Amino acid sequence: MADLLFSVRDLAHTRFAVSPMWEVGPGFRLLRARTAHPVHRTWLDRTRPRVLAAGLDRGWLAELIPPSGYVPDFLNPTPSGPAPALAAELDGIAAAPPGRVRDNLDRLRREQGGLGPRARALYARPEARLSRVVEEIETFWEVAYAPYWARIRAVLDADVSHRARQVAEHGAARLLNDLHASVRWDDDTLRLLRRHRALSRTTTGPGMLLIPSVFTGPLPLTRVTPPDPPQLAYPARGIGSLWEPRQRTRTDALAGVLGRSRTLLLTELDSPASTTELATRTGLSAAGVSQNLTALRDAGLVSAHRAGRWVLYARTPAGESLLAAACP
Repeated sequence: MADLLFSVRDLAHTRFAVSPMWEVGPGFRLLRARTAHPVHRTWLDRTRPRVLAAGLDRGWLAELIPPSGYVPDFLNPTPSGPAPALAAELDGIAAAPPGRVRDNLDRLRREQGGLGPRARALYARPEARLSRVVEEIETFWEVAYAPYWARIRAVLDADVSHRARQVAEHGAARLLNDLHASVRWDDDTLRLLRRHRALSRTTTGPGMLLIPSVFTGPLPLTRVTPPDPPQLAYPARGIGSLWEPRQRTRTDALAGVLGRSRTLLLTELDSPASTTELATRTGLSAAGVSQNLTALRDAGLVSAHRAGRWVLYARTPAGESLLAAACP
């Protein structure tokens, strides 16, 4: 167990952030495990073949994110605001000081019993090779996350809204006690029951950064890199319904506006799909699917994401809202 003392100043500097990079590490680890998952099975089944086809299971991330244990801290730069874009976090990774990168890799070597060839190359010249790591993360994001981010982000934002309401109605103690069964607030101290490394305010920055995550679990994850505040990534509420398909009812009115083919395609995009997949599932011609998807994209209702040799289409937040209004 690790205890972290909180002063009034620390409590005042505790905040939330939604972080794309805090999803990358746990999600990549899940994909490499090649096992079923009670919540994320749909995502794994659709995403794993694309990750393998892109060779991402043999690249930089495969050496930097081991099956278990420590992940280098430079891969999780401290979010500068409540919802930094992936590009901003990648800029933080690219600008990581060489000394910090080497310190992180030293710890990875100790805990894993060695480093792979890419990690050793990164250790030798961080300033020259961090850009390669960033490029691979961008590829992984396009394959695994970009088509689903609107759906994931909605769960994360809903969690933050719920926690903010907890603070407003019941105070910070209720918030901290409700984060996870292994986290307890007691007598101005945050107790992390499953953390084995010590925590001290002499070795952490002020406050704390609370980061909801859909892929972190079953236990919260922590990152402590002074002078930044400690980060605590915890499983967000509502993950169980993340991949549930939307009920397809009451679409007649929407079809009267969009047309039946475009409405059908919009409802089919509960999970991102390619033109070929959509043609197979709907019975429409590939040319017809392509033409209607272009119209939906021009209207801002779907987005397109390149994932290796595929182009995957996904509903945008505007598309989700429109379908939710038609199919409550």
